Amino acid sequence: MSGISQCSVAVIGGGPAGLMAAEQLSRRGVAVTVFDAMPSVGRKFLLAGVGGMNITHAEEKSLFLSRYGAREAQLAPLLKDFAADELRQWALELGVETFVGSSGKVFPREMKAAPLLRAWLSRLREAGVCFMVRHRWLGWDEQGGLRFATPEGEMVCRADAVLLALGGGSWKKLGSDGAWLPLLAQRGVGTAPLKPSNCGFEANWSQHFVDKFAGQPLKSVTLDFTDLQGNRVSRTGECVATAYGVEGNLVYAFSAALRDVIDARGSATFHLDLMPQKSAEQVLAEVAHPRGSRSLSSHLQSRLNLKGVKAGLLRECLPKEVFADMPALAAAIKRLPVTVYAARPIDEAISTAGGVAFDAMDEHLMLRALPGVFCAGEMLDWEAPTGGYLLTACLASGRAAGLGMLRWLENHKG
Repeated sequence: MSGISQCSVAVIGGGPAGLMAAEQLSRRGVAVTVFDAMPSVGRKFLLAGVGGMNITHAEEKSLFLSRYGAREAQLAPLLKDFAADELRQWALELGVETFVGSSGKVFPREMKAAPLLRAWLSRLREAGVCFMVRHRWLGWDEQGGLRFATPEGEMVCRADAVLLALGGGSWKKLGSDGAWLPLLAQRGVGTAPLKPSNCGFEANWSQHFVDKFAGQPLKSVTLDFTDLQGNRVSRTGECVATAYGVEGNLVYAFSAALRDVIDARGSATFHLDLMPQKSAEQVLAEVAHPRGSRSLSSHLQSRLNLKGVKAGLLRECLPKEVFADMPALAAAIKRLPVTVYAARPIDEAISTAGGVAFDAMDEHLMLRALPGVFCAGEMLDWEAPTGGYLLTACLASGRAAGLGMLRWLENHKG
């Protein structure tokens, strides 16, 4: 391909992982071309910043690493040299100050993704990075060249090293469609099927509940769930009752565990504490307090301020006889069973699990089956909750892959 030097690198995918790899390479004098199927790069990055760009999390390092669950051991080496502190310093070097919110989440001072992306792309262009948009990767030709569909027709690029940073399978309209999975499988690369992560879940709500409460937030509730391994976890936060079931940050935090239980058992039941600020004894005392001629609904609203969607959820999830048994009702307010039956479709998910298996790569993220081809970002088989963990690991893996490519190029000169 014209315009590519002998030690040139092709980065396929202009998201955070691809751009970070391009930065590692270009700052050391390597000619880099970034290819992206969309009309501009960083589209998912920009959309994720709508309403406040959460770039990382300031919690203690071991707790931070634990958020990656089953892939903690694989991601720890990548995050060792680039985690929250390093990411904040990197942003500062781009002229973007950050601050730690009350929850520990880290945001740009302006709360927007666009200024950060603009500064980053400007620095990359100054370093000589070339951007080729509207170039959709189609795989390899018989000679190992990279095939691209472009507005002018198909083209082939030959590069000394390649980074695949094509994202997962969510938000297809922004370019992450998972179309790369069969292309890698055909080349003998080990992969796991893509699954929705940080997603909503379907429940069999009655039409009455949907008509009255769909879209209403369940604020200050505690979700309690036991995963397939018997680990019980509780977390307090907020979620939303939807026409199909439940979604929101509190549900997203449990999405991996809920999805895995559904896959194994056909459904998953979690419990909601609708009154986490009150003890079980306090709730029982209020529920059992004489109510005179008042209706039970009025009684619960008066004594516990239990109303609206919370009261509706009680009616939806409990058999009628419980409402005549005050101790059982009080217990249900503190531990209400909610059953979900399926994750929402993958394209609605914030992110995906599955992808390129870590044992299909070496420690520098190079594919064992395809020497000189590296992978990074969300297309690797890992997942994490929202809260800055996704972006941090994407950047860290892009950095690690970029440094790995530098080693590869150095060892294969000439």
